[in-house]
Amino acid sequence: MNPPKRDEGMLVTPIGEKPVVYDGERLRARGLARWAIVVVLLVGVLPVSAAAQVFLASHPDPGFTVGPLYLSATVTPELGTVTVDLFWSLWVPPGKDMAKVIKGDLFLLWPSAVLPAPNLGPPDAELVRFVEQRGYVSIEEGRLELSTRNATSAAERAEEPIPGGAPFVTFVRQGGALGLTAPATYVRIPWHPKLEDPAWMMKLRMQTKGLIKAQPATWAERAFWGPRQRLVLSFMDVNPRGIFPLYFEHRTRVLRVGEEPAQIRIDFANADRLKIDEIAPPSSRRQLSETLDNTDVVTLYLDQSEGIRPQTLTVQFGYFTSLQSWAPILIPFAFFALGNLAAPVVREIGLRLARVLRAHVHVGAPARPHAKADTGAALSPDVLARIKTGEMTVEEVLRLCGPPDEEQEKLDAPGQRTLVYHRRQMVPRRKRSWGWIATISHWEMEQQDVEITVERDVVRDVQARTRRARLTYPDAA
Repeated sequence: MNPPKRDEGMLVTPIGEKPVVYDGERLRARGLARWAIVVVLLVGVLPVSAAAQVFLASHPDPGFTVGPLYLSATVTPELGTVTVDLFWSLWVPPGKDMAKVIKGDLFLLWPSAVLPAPNLGPPDAELVRFVEQRGYVSIEEGRLELSTRNATSAAERAEEPIPGGAPFVTFVRQGGALGLTAPATYVRIPWHPKLEDPAWMMKLRMQTKGLIKAQPATWAERAFWGPRQRLVLSFMDVNPRGIFPLYFEHRTRVLRVGEEPAQIRIDFANADRLKIDEIAPPSSRRQLSETLDNTDVVTLYLDQSEGIRPQTLTVQFGYFTSLQSWAPILIPFAFFALGNLAAPVVREIGLRLARVLRAHVHVGAPARPHAKADTGAALSPDVLARIKTGEMTVEEVLRLCGPPDEEQEKLDAPGQRTLVYHRRQMVPRRKRSWGWIATISHWEMEQQDVEITVERDVVRDVQARTRRARLTYPDAA
C-alpha cells in the first residue's frame, strides 16, 4: 500500500480506495474547531474560583521562580472593593547570572475586575491591542500602584513607589457557546533593577471588584444574624473562562513557586463584629493579627509540591450589628413577651369574632329552621296542668319535673319549702338559607320561672312566670 501523498494543500488516499480529497484550509479550520470545542468543554466543567493569579515571564522556559510570595486581601464591613496586596520576589538558582536570566517585563493574569489608581499615567495601548487581537473586549484600562520594599533591613522598610506603576487592561469575551465571561485583568509589571536584588520585594496593590459573593439566606437570617458572604482566593487557578485561553497560549511562560515561603492571607477588620462560619481547607489557620488592632487573620501556606495545581482559600463570613449581637438573648425574650401579651389580645379578638358570627350566622338542619338553644328543665303547659295542688306529693313532682334548680325554705314557716325551676330558650330567626347555613335576622329569648310550694310533702301552690325579649346577640341576656 502506497503512503498518502500531500501536494499543495491536497490530501489524496492510497490507490484502490475510494478517493476523498480534502482542502488544506478546511482541514486546518476543522482542527481548530475541534481544539476550540475541547477547550470550551474543559473550561466549562472545571470549577470556577473567585480569584486566582498566574505570573508569566516575557520569554518561554524562564530560568527563575517566584518566592517568597504573599497574597494579602483586606476585608471591611462595607464589603465594597477589596484591597489586594501582592508581595513577591524572584529567585534564580545558584550559579546563574541573575542579570541574564531575569530579563524583560513580568505579566500577571488576575481573574476579576480592578480599579485604576489615580495620577499614575495613561493606559497602555499595547495591552489593549494585545487582548483585542485575541477576541476580547476591553472594559477598563489604567495603572496600578507598584512599589518596592527592603525585606532585610528593619530600618529601611519604607516603600519606594515606582513611577508610572503597572499598566493593566480588564477584559471580557462576548458571545461564544457559553456566553459572556467574567471580567479578567492582564497586568504588565515593568522591569525594574530591584527585581534582580533578592533583598528587595515588589508590591502590587489592586482595588478589586467582585471577589465577595453574597450567600443565599432567608429574610429571617438576614434580619437576626446579618447577611452572609463568601470570599475565595486562589493561586495557580487558570480554570476561569476569561483567562484560560491566554494561559493556554502562553503556558510555557508560567512562573512556578520556588522553595521560599508562599502564603495566602485575608485580614478581616472589625473582628468584634465578625462571624466566620466556614474556613476551607482544614489546613488553614485563623488568629488575631499581631500588628493590626481588632483584626482577624486567616492564612493558608502554599505547598510547593503541588506544582501548578490550584490551591484555594475559602472563607464564609458575615458582619453583624451591635443589635444583632444580642439576638440569642433578645429573640427568646421577644417570643416570651409577645406570647404573654398576645394571648389576651388573641382571646379577646376570638371571642368577639365568635360572638358576631353566632349572632348573624346559624348552622343547622333545614328541616328545623327554628332550632332552639335551651337551658334548664322544660315545663310545658301540659306538664304544669298535671300538677294538682293539695293532692300531688313531692316524690310525684320530682318524677314528673325532675330535680329543681333551686330549693327555698322560709324560717317563719316550718315544714314549708319551695321548688324553683328556671328555663331559658333562645330561638334564632333565620332569614336567608343555603342548606345547613343561614343568616339570622334576630334572636328571640323566652325565660320561664316556675315555683312549686310544698307543705308537709304535699303541693300547696304553683306559680309560673314567663318573659320574652328580642335580642341582637344570643348572649346579650
